[in-house]
This record gives sequence, C-alpha cells and structure tokens, in this order.
Amino acid sequence: MTTTPQLPLKPLNKPAIEQLAERVDELRAEARKKDTPELLAVNSGATCLIKKGTAEIQLSLFGRQVRIPFPELMAGDMQTGDPLPVSTQALLLYYLNTADGTPLEGRWVAFASLPGGRFYAQAFQGYSGDELAGHFGNNLEKFEQAARKLDGMSITYGDVGFVFYALPRVMLAVVAYRGDEDFPPSYRILFDASASHYLPVDVCAILGSMLTHKLLAV
Repeated sequence: MTTTPQLPLKPLNKPAIEQLAERVDELRAEARKKDTPELLAVNSGATCLIKKGTAEIQLSLFGRQVRIPFPELMAGDMQTGDPLPVSTQALLLYYLNTADGTPLEGRWVAFASLPGGRFYAQAFQGYSGDELAGHFGNNLEKFEQAARKLDGMSITYGDVGFVFYALPRVMLAVVAYRGDEDFPPSYRILFDASASHYLPVDVCAILGSMLTHKLLAV
C-alpha cells in the first residue's frame, strides 16, 4: 500500500502546496511504472477509453465526472476541462495507486476499525460526525433533505442513514441517532470494510471531511 503523509484539511500555504505538488509528481511516476491504464481502471472501478493510441481514465468523485489522461495523469473536470486542485490530484492518484480490485464487502465499519485509524479516530469524529451533530442536531428531516440533494441512498441503519459513493469503489455512510433527555444527537461516518484496499487511512479521513462539508453546505 502507498505510504502517505496527512493530506490537507485546510487551505495550504505556498510551501505546503509545493511539497504536495512534489508528492503528486511521485505518485504519477509510481502509477506509470505500476500498471497499464487499462489495469488501473479495472482495479479502481473506473472506465478506460483508448482512442488513436491515447488513453483516458474516467471516474466520478462525489458525482463530479473526472478525466485522467494517461500517461500525463493530470486530472481535470470532464465538463469544464479545468485541472483539479493539487489536493484533489493527490487524492485521485492515491486511489489509483492503492486500488487492487477487491469487491465491496457491504459491511460498515467505523473509521477506528480501518488499518491505522484508531489513532486518528477521535480527531476524525470531531471534524465529521460532531460537526454534523452541531449543525443538524435532532432535525433529522433537515439532514435527510441534505443527504438526498447529494444523491445519498437511504439505508436502514441508526434512526436515519444514507450511503454516498465517494469514488467508484469507495462508499461512505452517514448514520444519525436522535438524541433525548439522556443522550445528545449523534452522527457518525462509516466506511465499507473494503476501504483500505482503495485508500490509505489519511485519505479516507479527507473523504469523510469532504462529505461533511458538502452536507453542511446544502
């Protein structure tokens, strides 16, 4: 599995951007050496299009259609053609480098249950589930409306639960529990148990943070 430094949760300053850009270049080199574009696509659940000798990997990131030409591996928005931010480039390259084609398990686990996740679990809950609880509270109807606007799929889990496809082979669930006089409302982000076959734990945390911000912004 690819080793990764903590990806940014906050805007980067110039030195940090330059450092991450160097890591992105390393990830591109790793992907070029590791696999063909066809195998990268198969392992990650993406689509590979080959026309006139050029290859392009296509996938969806939280519903946003992305194109990644090979061997350049410079991810861009499929609609606008604009290159994606360096942090998103890193996320997608970690995904392509880590993906091994393991099927989704259909079993939900907490962030702490991911390999290496226990050490970061409290912090992750603080900027994901706790943020959602502070925003939505017991208003589960408001949470449900936000989740459906983001194409969340309802599941029977907790009092209200929704599943989101972050990437073709990475599924996240947000589960809400209504509070009462004894316990406050609680929200948790869960991962399909296969997540570690597709992303390092730090990048799973980034996806959880991205989903949290999307729900808060609706």
